[in-house]
Amino acid sequence: MTAHFSNIVSAANKQTQNDLSNLPKWDLSDLYRSVNAPDLQDDLKELDQSCRQFEADYKTKLTDLDSTGLLNCLQRYEKILQLAGRISSFAYLRHCQQTTDPKRIKFLSDCKEEITKYTARLVFFPIEINQINDAALARHFAESASLARYKPEFDRLRTMKPFQLSDELEHCLHDLSVVSGAWSVLFDETVADLSFEIDGDRLSLESTLDLLTDTDRERRERASRELARVITNNVKTFARILNTQAKEKEIIDRWRGMPTPQTAMHLYNRVEPEVVEALRTSVVDAFPTISHRYYDLKRCWLGLDKLQHWDRNAPLPFEDTRLVAWQQGCEIVLNAFKNFSPQMAQIATQFFEKGWIDAGVTDGKSPGAFCHPTVTNVHPYILLNYLGKPRDVMTLAHELGHGVHQTLAADQGQLLADTPLILAETASVFGEMLTFRSLLTSTETTQQRKSLLANKVEDMINTLVRQIAFYNFECQFHSARRNGELTPEDINQIWLSVQSESLGSAFQLSESYSTYWAYIPHFVHSPFYVYAYAFGDGLVNALYAIYEQATPDFEEKYLSMLKAGGSKLHSELLAPFKLDASSSSFWSRGIAIIEGLIDELEAME
Repeated sequence: MTAHFSNIVSAANKQTQNDLSNLPKWDLSDLYRSVNAPDLQDDLKELDQSCRQFEADYKTKLTDLDSTGLLNCLQRYEKILQLAGRISSFAYLRHCQQTTDPKRIKFLSDCKEEITKYTARLVFFPIEINQINDAALARHFAESASLARYKPEFDRLRTMKPFQLSDELEHCLHDLSVVSGAWSVLFDETVADLSFEIDGDRLSLESTLDLLTDTDRERRERASRELARVITNNVKTFARILNTQAKEKEIIDRWRGMPTPQTAMHLYNRVEPEVVEALRTSVVDAFPTISHRYYDLKRCWLGLDKLQHWDRNAPLPFEDTRLVAWQQGCEIVLNAFKNFSPQMAQIATQFFEKGWIDAGVTDGKSPGAFCHPTVTNVHPYILLNYLGKPRDVMTLAHELGHGVHQTLAADQGQLLADTPLILAETASVFGEMLTFRSLLTSTETTQQRKSLLANKVEDMINTLVRQIAFYNFECQFHSARRNGELTPEDINQIWLSVQSESLGSAFQLSESYSTYWAYIPHFVHSPFYVYAYAFGDGLVNALYAIYEQATPDFEEKYLSMLKAGGSKLHSELLAPFKLDASSSSFWSRGIAIIEGLIDELEAME
């Protein structure tokens, strides 16, 4: 039974603050017990030996293998990737706990270098796989059902066939990835080292960003201006990182013959460019009916002539600002999952019981939140920075959705479990929706319902509208970068332009907001990743509309979709629900749900 909304928040903030000071930390021993663990050293040696033997056994010989030989080859390749993934996951997760620790930084860097050196011997594999002609590969699949199961992986590799370089050049790019990856590490270190002084307190980026949701508008403004001051002092470094990575990408794309900067991400997602463009166009066209309309409502609620950027995530005057204790947040999410699917709740419960979550806010810890899948023979780990805000509960639901998805997909094996980004966000956003709907049905007053609706609309705008604005920023930046390096001022102007378009006339954006692009990690770590969030939100809205219609066997179909991992295309996964992402009506359906929530909010005025 779901608790009433009035019981969700803590009765006393003091008790909640005590709860928030004792949050769970990771137990990484399922990967390795320590950096000096004998099994870690053994695995590094095994990785080296396995890569050497794989190269000796198969280089220049793949086209001559029969179906049994090709299956054995693929299974050995999968095992190597699993071994490398286990080592790199351990190093990365330790680093995320304390990104400013020189020893952890060195360990992560050393592991990356070792893995890159060893796996360089595998560069020939995708190249030679693509040298097998289609007829021969079809015969192999016909002869071996076990091999045919891996067809989606062959299809994925062969999407790169038109863009493949020579063995020597591919080997060179593989080796250089260690150097190019250092820019991402520099970004992480720079962000972790940022320090902000507000009202006599020295705060991290995460804690300072949290102040932008403070009830005191003057405090929000002080936090915002301090953010701008510190980021501006470091903006040359951030601009250098972004310019350099974009130039590297342009060079690689040019050599590969990629037609656009977005092509590589589309290929990785196995999504047609026209589908992404249909999403982008639909959302941009809906800016006036979604974000512009909502923020005009918010402007009136706050009693302002114009909103400033520090008002975007301001608490609403009618919302309950008390904190949600960690235990309460966990119960809210698990109850919502259980009401939909006991199996989902059972999987999610393991994360709390087995030490798979690192939830507290600590100095040097990676900001934000994520769920890392590690490898399919271990389990995922979740990182949070839980501050007890209602949005933190939704973030917990989001990451647990990822965790359930990754756990269910693990049975596909290392090569087929990895879900394309456009589908990877499905379970996470669906988890948020389940939690929101569960809370909504338990509200007792009109004001509680209004608060929940408004906060959900803001979250959906942040997922759909804001991420498409991010995508537009990247598209414009990478296009401009092809004509030469951009100054920080150039990048600032692109940022302000796309933000103004998405936020609308309710806002008066000042120059102090112009550098806020600098701390967005996706721009550095995964160019053009961001549209996956919007894709997932639109998809979930469409799915949830079907679920609300009491569609027969919906739970079974939904869990089957998650279990498929990366073994099916988005069109195949959506077929059981009679959904087609290439249709403009598909995206309109998702947008209509948000418009409907805003309609209800307007009717309450």
